[in-house]
Amino acid sequence: MALRAERGAEAAGGPAARYRELSQFPAVTRAALGAATGGQTFLLYTECSRPDLPRRRPLRFSRHYSLRRAGGHGLAASRAALSAEIHHQLLSQDSPTGQHRAVLSRCPRQGHELLEVWSSGGRSHSVDLTALGKHREVYTEGPFACLAWSHSETRLLYVAEKSRPKPQPPCPWDVPAEARPAEEDEDEEGDQFVYHEDWGEALSTRSMPVLCALDLASSSLSVLEGVPEHLSPGQALWSPGDRGVVFVGWWHEPFRLGLSACSNRRSAIFHLDLASGRCELLSAEHGAACSPRLSPDGRRLLYLEGDLGGPHRQCLRLRMLTWQTRQTVTVLDTVQEPTEAFAGLYGEALPPRCWAADSRRAVLGTPQRSRTDLLLVDTEAATVTNLTAGSPEGCWELLTFQWDLLVATCSAPHRPPSLVVAELPPAGRELPLRWVPVEDTPTVPGVTWKTLTVRPPCGGQSPTAHGAQTFEALLLSPPGSTAPHPLVVCPHGGPHAVFDARWRPSMAVLCQLGFAVLLVNYRGSLGFGQATISSLLSRVGEQDVADTQLAVEQALRSEPLDPHRLALLAGSHGAFIALHLLAREPQRYQACALRSPVSNLPALLGTSDIPDWRYTSLGLPYSFERVPRAEEVATMLLRSPIAQAARVRQGQDGCRALGAGARHHRRLCRRCRRRCCCAWAPGTGASAPRRRWSCTGCCGPGGCQRGCCGTRRAATHWLARRRRPMSLGTAPTGCSGTWGSPGRTSWASTALSTRGGPVAVLAPG
Repeated sequence: MALRAERGAEAAGGPAARYRELSQFPAVTRAALGAATGGQTFLLYTECSRPDLPRRRPLRFSRHYSLRRAGGHGLAASRAALSAEIHHQLLSQDSPTGQHRAVLSRCPRQGHELLEVWSSGGRSHSVDLTALGKHREVYTEGPFACLAWSHSETRLLYVAEKSRPKPQPPCPWDVPAEARPAEEDEDEEGDQFVYHEDWGEALSTRSMPVLCALDLASSSLSVLEGVPEHLSPGQALWSPGDRGVVFVGWWHEPFRLGLSACSNRRSAIFHLDLASGRCELLSAEHGAACSPRLSPDGRRLLYLEGDLGGPHRQCLRLRMLTWQTRQTVTVLDTVQEPTEAFAGLYGEALPPRCWAADSRRAVLGTPQRSRTDLLLVDTEAATVTNLTAGSPEGCWELLTFQWDLLVATCSAPHRPPSLVVAELPPAGRELPLRWVPVEDTPTVPGVTWKTLTVRPPCGGQSPTAHGAQTFEALLLSPPGSTAPHPLVVCPHGGPHAVFDARWRPSMAVLCQLGFAVLLVNYRGSLGFGQATISSLLSRVGEQDVADTQLAVEQALRSEPLDPHRLALLAGSHGAFIALHLLAREPQRYQACALRSPVSNLPALLGTSDIPDWRYTSLGLPYSFERVPRAEEVATMLLRSPIAQAARVRQGQDGCRALGAGARHHRRLCRRCRRRCCCAWAPGTGASAPRRRWSCTGCCGPGGCQRGCCGTRRAATHWLARRRRPMSLGTAPTGCSGTWGSPGRTSWASTALSTRGGPVAVLAPG
């Protein structure tokens, strides 16, 4: 009985229970404002999401609030209705006046897509898009997706997959030719097997998008013509007067490269005149433009623009086009070296509603070093004001901006997201901005955080080349009474991404379990200027690995951390770095849990949707006609962690990555008698649609019984279990015995408190 009670107490305070507790805080994914009579009261509608662990899917629900201008006392907020779960909704968008809401949903029985319009009087329109047969599936997420109201609020614009002729079942091969149907064409007999290119990872069902317009008065649907055949349109909106459509067009010839998280693909802003069918180029032809936003007065068009090729994510320019004259100016240019006031623009998109009512100022969110701040941009004066600098929250995200009311969320590593609102003052008096909490969340106990600044040595190189840029790391720690803490090191993926100081429940769980967590923003991360992004080119596998290790060494010197209990937790390119660290510092790291690690660079040349990165990362130019050379493949192999697999010392586990390269890495380690764990979730990989929830096998063949489903949660659960030896040397009930070496003592024998060598657990993302 005592043993059972001890196990029950341990389960109650274990990683699964703690994650269930911390995952209860929802994230606000969308917000919309509606104005009531008099202009002093506003209705705020929000959509929220959080993990529903018992049902193993996201739980989506709506919340309603009332905002009231209280004279000179600012804004007052109150809850206006009970929360309600959102069922079968794919996409929604409120009209410019806030009087109507368009909702795209999927009928659960037939699977049809329905586009409905709701107002205060109920549902006014309902159109079965699937039954009309004008196109295939509507794009509901990703870079192409949009749902835009016309200014007159009588038409809706969206993007869908182009319709293809329905393939006919082939005739049996043994049917005589004279018995086959007369209308059957030999050229069309095998059309169902024709390969159609897609736009890569997370966009494997996106091949040929088309613009679609729905007229609400007549319920007529039309696929807009006039878009050039070599373009894939998306991010569309109505032009002034509803006389045309503004959209982003991506070139897909000679073939498509992966578009997800890649802002360097050739694209431009176009205007399609509906009367004449003429398609006009509005931005530079040889650039990477996206995210057009029309001002309230219809006179200015704001958009982001980057350079072609090079890093997949980069510092962007903010451009503005005057609609009448078609003249374009650069409001904010690329920032090579950041300053205290401004570090550049790095966001993937502008907020859907970013313009102030004066059609002069705009608000947007972007990483600024290891924070994400809200910036106010004066498009006429070309000045930037940081609205959230110095706030205790490290991540701010703008949800909507209407009638000079800002609706945003803010969070920090120790504080879940809070919903806040503010009223933008007149120009020149924006600071200080008074934020009013609408849904305020308390700080989570057991988590503290700080930002570490790391200055790498010049190493005899030119300071302008690599050595002068500093980088940062976020250190999350438990209370100091339990020091020294074991440390979990997390380099981010990308590599051109960033760990900002936002709420991450998995990291908070580790802190509450007694771990410190180091989130490393090595040189090449976003938010630190274009120069540091470019510094990583040709130095992948060297500079990023050295920076991560340098951040670890500095943290060990300056913080109460245990140098004998270090672990690695990362995914994608971060896991690539972790694999290098395992081989280069075999005595340093005691455990490793990786997700979709890149282990073999040459193997990705023919399988990855971003083959250009294999060349760019080595400092080589890429072209569509390029064929790998022997010396280039050799260089890629030497930079790959798989080339150092033999250096992983006895006792370390092997590693797993996507596809054949992962299995190859695992086989090499098993051949050298290294312990290895491989958790493989079906339906994952670069060519498969991303799944939000996938069991990594942490609960064994019986399925997820412990509430730890999901790759990162499984890794968190696994690392936490290995923090100290268990009282019994057996795996917990429901867990597979394949973790570590076979046998009943696998969990205890490789705990972080021992020094038996690193353990690697790898799972697909």
